[in-house]
Amino acid sequence: MEPVFKPGSNPCGSGLARESGKTVNIDVECDTAFASKPAPTFVFGKPFMKRLLGACALLSLLAGCASTDAVDPHGYDQTGVASYYGAKHQGKRTASGERFDKNSMTAAHRQLPFGTRVKVTNLKNDKSCVVRINDRGPHTRGRLIDLSHEAAEQLGMIKSGTARVRVQALD
Repeated sequence: MEPVFKPGSNPCGSGLARESGKTVNIDVECDTAFASKPAPTFVFGKPFMKRLLGACALLSLLAGCASTDAVDPHGYDQTGVASYYGAKHQGKRTASGERFDKNSMTAAHRQLPFGTRVKVTNLKNDKSCVVRINDRGPHTRGRLIDLSHEAAEQLGMIKSGTARVRVQALD
């Protein structure tokens, strides 16, 4: 906002007079020369603080979800618990975009890149099979991999539902 000058007044510091061809500075009184309003101040009240806290909470939740970065499959060798998808997922889209087929040799893993082929070995009966990662999961804490029904059948874990397995990435 530009200052408004009162009629007949000189703005501060602009008083110059010419006296016989010489320029002379004249001190100008500035007591009522400007009619302006004070600068706005920001008020940090309860609504602002609530929004700020909410935004911080949302960002921290999103940061926690971002921890599923893909790992380098070269040399991947882990042991853990495997489970398998039920028939209720048949035909639904996987995280990779393809449709789930319980009769295919596929699996879900939290971090391995889509398309990675892994050898899964049931440590109880030493049966093994090769599956391709095409989905994200398992979504149950303590599980390493979710297998398709066909893969679980080849590993002999249909009756138990889960099995302790070794997962090795293939080059």
